[in-house]
Amino acid sequence: MRTARRYIASEIYRSSAVVLMALIGLFTFFALIEELDNVGSKFTLLNLFYMQALALPTRLYDLLPIGLLIGAILALAGLAQRNELVILRVSGVSGMKLLTMLWVVTIPLVLGAFLLSEVITPAAEMKSSEASLTLLGRSGGGQLNSGYWFKESDADGGTRIINIAQLKANGDVGDVTLYEFHKGQTLAAFSKAKEGRFTAGTLELREITQTQIDASSVSALADARKPDAPLTRLQTLNSRVLETTLTPERLIARILTPERMSIFDLLDYIDYLENNRLQTDRQVVALWRKMAYPFTLLVMITIAAPIGFMQTRRGGVGSKVFVGILLGVGFFMLNQLALNVGMLSKWAPWVTALVPNIGALGAALGALILMENQHNVRRFNQTRWPWSKSAA
Repeated sequence: MRTARRYIASEIYRSSAVVLMALIGLFTFFALIEELDNVGSKFTLLNLFYMQALALPTRLYDLLPIGLLIGAILALAGLAQRNELVILRVSGVSGMKLLTMLWVVTIPLVLGAFLLSEVITPAAEMKSSEASLTLLGRSGGGQLNSGYWFKESDADGGTRIINIAQLKANGDVGDVTLYEFHKGQTLAAFSKAKEGRFTAGTLELREITQTQIDASSVSALADARKPDAPLTRLQTLNSRVLETTLTPERLIARILTPERMSIFDLLDYIDYLENNRLQTDRQVVALWRKMAYPFTLLVMITIAAPIGFMQTRRGGVGSKVFVGILLGVGFFMLNQLALNVGMLSKWAPWVTALVPNIGALGAALGALILMENQHNVRRFNQTRWPWSKSAA
């Protein structure tokens, strides 16, 4: 049994590696063609290759489930075509035992996927975002036309809203606008800084124009009377240091897609959002999907099992791969549909993340059990409906 498991593992690993290399190469080629317009004096062809190299772990993360599905179907279809699966079945190995073997074979891939999801992909995404900010002056995700917005509480119980027009590498920011509110949500100060820098627990602003608003301005304007003293005071500061809960990592988290962050970074960012009474629905769903990602590989190998075990007389491998591609694309679309519908309908995060996987797993297990008991099903049908018997 151990020899058979090792043999099946080598076949699946080899086929999956070939499929993944083909898929990653294809998507990388398309991305290179799309980004060629950005090549110029500042963004060279070497920079483009560097950016695409940083994107490889993310592509592997996205394509690993469907690559495993197609690779497993190719490997199992080859074994079935060479009658090697028949030899295993004749030796007393049932379909469920074969499926258990496939699950054991997938465990190293699950561990590798977890390492890829938690360490390699987040680090590559961070480097890619920093490189994009340095080379292109922009980064994707989370940016409005007015820039990036952050909200937090200050030490006096008030509220601080920070608008950053430009994020740079290493925690530097540019064109910072700061709104400071009293505890009663009345505006206390309005500041604009040319640049700033986030360090551990502080934000250092430089070249600041600050407008202080008098606390009596609300009552003075409400009474429609001329104030005795100016309600605002404009001053220019060379620098100002603020205590803040924002960190360079949380700045990058604002840029990254939640699914690209590690679980620990997601938990930290969710804690920051909850402490500042901001919406966390998207991040919580992403957290559940991150935890369900390794389970998705087990679902893919389970879907591949009944297709690969199926005996076909001719055209078997091609038809099985075609069915596998359709199922992989369909599963991906179902996952995206569940994400969008779940967000709009306010479903529980675990429902959005797990129900498509559980549904696909149940369907695959049902198909495998039906294949295992097809003779019993046929005998039951013939007993219940005798007229359905085929003529001898």
